[in-house]
Amino acid sequence: MNLDSVIKIAVVIPKYGLVGGAEGFVFNLTERLAQQDGFNVHVIANQWRSGNAQIVFHKVPIIRFPRWLQPVSFAYFAQKTIKKGVYDIVHSHDRIFEMDFFTFHGIPHRTWIKETKRNRLSLFDRAMVWVEQKAFSNPNKPVILPVSNLAKEELLKLYDVPESSIQTIYPGVSFERFSSLDRQVCRHEIRQHHGLAPDDVVVLFVSMNFELKRLDLVINGIAEVVEKEDRNSSFKLLVVGKGDSKRFMAMAGDRGISERVIFAGVTDEVEKYYLASDIFAMPSRFDTFGLAVLEAMAAGLPVIITPRVGAKDLVESGVNGFILSGKPSVLEMTTALAALMEPEKRLQMGENNRQIALQHTWDTTADKVAELYRQLIAGRNH
Repeated sequence: MNLDSVIKIAVVIPKYGLVGGAEGFVFNLTERLAQQDGFNVHVIANQWRSGNAQIVFHKVPIIRFPRWLQPVSFAYFAQKTIKKGVYDIVHSHDRIFEMDFFTFHGIPHRTWIKETKRNRLSLFDRAMVWVEQKAFSNPNKPVILPVSNLAKEELLKLYDVPESSIQTIYPGVSFERFSSLDRQVCRHEIRQHHGLAPDDVVVLFVSMNFELKRLDLVINGIAEVVEKEDRNSSFKLLVVGKGDSKRFMAMAGDRGISERVIFAGVTDEVEKYYLASDIFAMPSRFDTFGLAVLEAMAAGLPVIITPRVGAKDLVESGVNGFILSGKPSVLEMTTALAALMEPEKRLQMGENNRQIALQHTWDTTADKVAELYRQLIAGRNH
C-alpha cells in the first residue's frame, strides 16, 4: 500500500472504554489515534463505550460457560472478524492468535498465577496460557509493546522473544483533568469535607485492593513517624477506593492513629483528592505500571513506591520520590515519610514529578504508537 493512503487499523480488546486499567489505556490511546490523519480505526470487541472519535465497532461473541472457553472463544472469534476486514495493521491489547502489535498490559499469565497470586493453574488459567503462547509464537512476529520495563523483564523470563521486537510504551495521563481545577479550591473543599486541617500533611493512598497495595505498611509507617517524631505530628492518611476498611481501621486503632486515618470510599472526582494531598504512597506488591502513580505525579505530588511497580521507570529516589526495597520494612516507609515532612522538599519533588509527567501525556503515547504504525508500513513497502 501507499504511505500516503489511509492505514486501516484493527484494535482488539474484549471491553473497550469500560472500567479497568487496560480498558482505559486502550480507550485513551485509540480515541487519539482515530483523530489523527491517515488512520481508519476499527475496534473489535465484545462490549464497548464509544467516545467522540470516528471509530467503526465490530462485535465479537464470547462463550461464557464453561469459563475456560472465554479466552479461547474471544481469540477465535476475533481472528475470524479480522480476516473478514482486510486490515493493514492489527493491534491487539489482549491475547489472540495473530497480530502485528501486541500491547502487553500485564505479565505472563503463568507468572501472575504462580508467583503473584501463589495459586495452582486452573483450567481457565491453562486456557489463558495456551492462547498467550500462541500469541507470542505467531508467524507474524509481532512488535511487543509492554507498558513498563518491569513487564518486559517478566516477559523475557518466560518467552523467547527477540529484544529488538520489544518496545516499552508507557501509559499516558490527561493533564486537562488537573489543569481545569484550582488546587487551593480542591484543598479547601476536600479537606473541609473530611475534617482535615489546612496544615495537615496528607498522605494519599488510592486503590481497589488494599492488601495488594500494602495499605498496612502505610498505616504502620505513619504510626512510627507519629510515635518517634512527634505525637503532635500533622500526618494524616486519606484512603480512596474500595477494600476491607474495617480491618485496616482496626489496625490503625491498634497503633493508636485511628483518628488520623480517613476512608473516603470510591469517588469519580479522584483528581480533587490528588490536588488536596501532599504525598502519594503506593508500596504495592505488584503493579505492571500503576497509573495512579503517574496521576499523582501530574498533580505535583512526591511518590513512595516499590521496585515492583512499573512506574519506577519514571521515579528517582530522593529526586521526585522514594523507591523502597522489593520487600519493604516499616522502617523504610517511616524514613521516606519523615524525609517528606519538610514542605520545601515536598514541593520541589512534586514539581519535578509534574515536569516528568508532562512528557507522558496520552497525546505523546499516541504519537509514539502512530510512528510505529508508519514504520511498519514503510518497512513493508521496501
